[in-house]
Amino acid sequence: MIDINLLRENPDVFRASQRARGKDETHVDRILEADTARRALIGEYENLRAEQNAFGKTVAKAPKEEKPALVAQAKELAARVNEAKAASEAKTAEYEELISSIENLIIDGVPVGGEDDYVVVKEVGTPRDFTIEGFEPRDHLEIGELVDGIDMARGAKVSGARFYFLKGQVARLEQALMWMALDLATEHGFTMMTTPTLVRPEIMNGTGFNVKHDDEIYRLERDDLYLVGTSEVALAGYHTDEILDFEKGAKKYLGWSSCYRREAGSAGKDTRGIIRVHQFNKAEMFVYCPVEQAEEMHAKLLSLEEEMLQRCGLAYRVIDTA
Repeated sequence: MIDINLLRENPDVFRASQRARGKDETHVDRILEADTARRALIGEYENLRAEQNAFGKTVAKAPKEEKPALVAQAKELAARVNEAKAASEAKTAEYEELISSIENLIIDGVPVGGEDDYVVVKEVGTPRDFTIEGFEPRDHLEIGELVDGIDMARGAKVSGARFYFLKGQVARLEQALMWMALDLATEHGFTMMTTPTLVRPEIMNGTGFNVKHDDEIYRLERDDLYLVGTSEVALAGYHTDEILDFEKGAKKYLGWSSCYRREAGSAGKDTRGIIRVHQFNKAEMFVYCPVEQAEEMHAKLLSLEEEMLQRCGLAYRVIDTA
């Protein structure tokens, strides 16, 4: 996710970003050290390979009586080439691990701090005050069970904890909300995409997930494939190894998929009902655009999310996450 050339040229910008995130800024220095060592080892390997190729031609043209000594030298050179190759590959793997585990740069104005340090941008509508109304509200699970629309018990029986069945009108409500999102996005030029929910490790890694250390990801070991937690992953891989032409504007997709999360680190957190579940459906807006348009596009996506809430008649607030 990080352009190493940008990091080489602006290490202090990345250090400042790490500090703002509360992360280790020396991670930047470790990346730079590994990058320098990696390039040096690759250069050494390539020089030895060139020497080996040239020496091979010398051996081929040498008189018969000289060949045994030259072949011995060739074997010694081959061993050095193999050692250099192994060293460059090991350092490259270390570098890739480091560069893939640093977070993206924050932009100016983002609040600094942790989860509770967000800034409220605006509040729209007025939430109901149930105390004044003298009304004791039920939570979504109780309501869902009363109308026979959510069945957690049978979900657990069939698949384990944090799985569920949606039934009848509640299942239709989920589909209606998904279609509502699709129609709204389509009105604004998005192309609907039903996406694969299994992806290759390089696609998962390329989206910023660390498949070696992320306990939230489901892995199918036999096939070395990963279940996605968002259609973003498949959509981010959709144009892999392509050069995009934005002459006709940004490429805007509305991904529609089932999503999977192990929720390994959320024991005891919001576990009642269909929150922090292992499987859920989601409509996801995803845009490819020039970086200069990114903030403007983000604001547009936010406006569409707000329109969804407004169409549902819900009070809400917009926050700037720290």
